[in-house]
Amino acid sequence: MKYTARGVYIAQWITDHYPLTLSVVRAGLKTAHAAHGVIGSPLMGGLAKGLRALAFNKIPLWNPSMPKGISSPKFSNIIKGSDQKVVYFPNCIVRTMGPAKNDKDQRPVFEAMLSVLNKANYDVIFPKAMERLCCGLTFESKGLFSQAAKMSNELEAAIIACCNNGEYPILCDTSPCLYRMRAAFKSKLKLYEPVEFIHAFLMNRLDFQRTPETVALHVTCSSTKMGLAEKFLTVAQACAEKVVIPPKVGCCGFAGDRGFTYPELNASALMDLKQSLPADCGAGYSNSRTCEIGLSHHSGISYQSIVHLVDKCTSKKLQLTSGFPLPDMRPII
Repeated sequence: MKYTARGVYIAQWITDHYPLTLSVVRAGLKTAHAAHGVIGSPLMGGLAKGLRALAFNKIPLWNPSMPKGISSPKFSNIIKGSDQKVVYFPNCIVRTMGPAKNDKDQRPVFEAMLSVLNKANYDVIFPKAMERLCCGLTFESKGLFSQAAKMSNELEAAIIACCNNGEYPILCDTSPCLYRMRAAFKSKLKLYEPVEFIHAFLMNRLDFQRTPETVALHVTCSSTKMGLAEKFLTVAQACAEKVVIPPKVGCCGFAGDRGFTYPELNASALMDLKQSLPADCGAGYSNSRTCEIGLSHHSGISYQSIVHLVDKCTSKKLQLTSGFPLPDMRPII
């Protein structure tokens, strides 16, 4: 894609003023969410379609599954003296987009992730100057490679500065962003997205209690490319008694942020989703906030991060405080 000098200037201005850019996005999402609460979904949807038509389809199309904006979060290192440490990078999407109106868990993704890490007794370290950090995926996907490299280089430097020379694993809570980080970073850092981190480090550090419900699972394109489909299923099955992966659904078609401006792609990709879900399926889980918007809109159920499900179904593992064995807890038959 070839950009005009004006387009490149705007992209460069955004990278140079990234905190302000995120603030504007948050404000827009907050305004839309407030209007949705006042006038309801049907009228809001009609107004959104009308505005988009007047703008010759140049503005994003709102739908009822759009998330609300959150206030700029403040992150402080959580140091408890644990022998387990992780560098946690909440990506710019989850630092901007909170839950949608009808989402079951009304916490941002990073709050659920911090809850899981706390239960697993992890010290959590955040890169400094978080508000201006981004992996560069948004720019790369639009062919703005210079701006993408600038953002990923800054992120890599910030992570290197706090990971004790690569000793600590690095966790990013969104799969497509982690995929970009692995491709762009020059250092040999231990990079994990949520499913892979939970599978590798937390399955034995948490007690899982399976919820007696049916949940849907969507394995994102980036997770598929990283070979995480089986781990995704393993984590979900540790949390829910029945996990379904709709057989006719592959890529969700949201394609990063394309689903906002080209909603037809998302609608076409997910045309079979709703009819592929069993009647008793009440929730869906994935690991990309934008993908979850489209999945929620076209399924009729709430899709959220797999981290929410893990937090819901786990507790701290019982620690022995003496040398005595635990009593036999098997049922008497």
